[in-house]
Amino acid sequence: MLSRSASGYTCLHLGAFTVAREDLEQGLALFDSADRLFYAEVLAYDQLVALLAHSAASLASLGHLDQAVLRADAALAEARRLFHPTTLALALVFAWKIGHAIRSEPRLLLRYADECLAISTEHGLGSYRGFALTQRGWSLAALGHADEGITLLSGGMAGRLDSGWMAGRPAVLTRLADACRMAGQLQAALAHLAEAKRLQDETEDRWYQTETLQLLGDVLLAIGDAAAAEASYGEALALARQQSAKLFELSASMSLARLWCDQGKRSEAQELLAPIYGWFTEGFGTPVLKEAKALLEELI
Repeated sequence: MLSRSASGYTCLHLGAFTVAREDLEQGLALFDSADRLFYAEVLAYDQLVALLAHSAASLASLGHLDQAVLRADAALAEARRLFHPTTLALALVFAWKIGHAIRSEPRLLLRYADECLAISTEHGLGSYRGFALTQRGWSLAALGHADEGITLLSGGMAGRLDSGWMAGRPAVLTRLADACRMAGQLQAALAHLAEAKRLQDETEDRWYQTETLQLLGDVLLAIGDAAAAEASYGEALALARQQSAKLFELSASMSLARLWCDQGKRSEAQELLAPIYGWFTEGFGTPVLKEAKALLEELI
């Protein structure tokens, strides 16, 4: 069970989402509550909560959005029942991740980040405090407080670097770049994205690589290079398809479809977006699918 859990989480970072889901589902099937005290002796957090949270991330990436939300909610509910600080911090971090992936309101994400920050500060959980600061920073930037958000993102990332942290750095750099984009600091955004891409190539941490490429397209478009933006969106789309990451494929398709629509290529945009939206069989109440549906209706 511990092996499947570790393998599943590693595969998330590698962008091998199908294998991650299989391993984490096997871990859940092997989990035995009678062994919970043993698990607690070798782990800093509750194993069931971790399996639920990590499997939620794999399900979201693969496009099973309702199942992902249910798993994330179950992880958070179980963590609250246990009231074990490290476990609750982990569940809150992943509640934020799933909410961000489905484009939940930033105010909801801010509540997750603030609760995680309070718990991690009270109990001296340095790594989770770094998570909370970066997640709070992006949430504030999305709410119109980009300068404060950039400061928090930078500080949270620096704090985690001091502890030797490597996994997830490209994702945080990408969110820092997004905050810079929101602040109009486009050259800074490009620099952070370049570093994220370098680390993704160096470490093979490809969990959010499509997000990095998609955001690069957004920034390139903002500086007036539509051709380079289109190429970056296309690269994000190809990678998402390679990873079977339907949620990331949908997101990249939306960005490329908007660009094509602005260029007068409405039929091409519709032909791109319609099949990936049509793949989904659940999650139609999530903000990301509502946004995709509205865009598709504009293109028809």
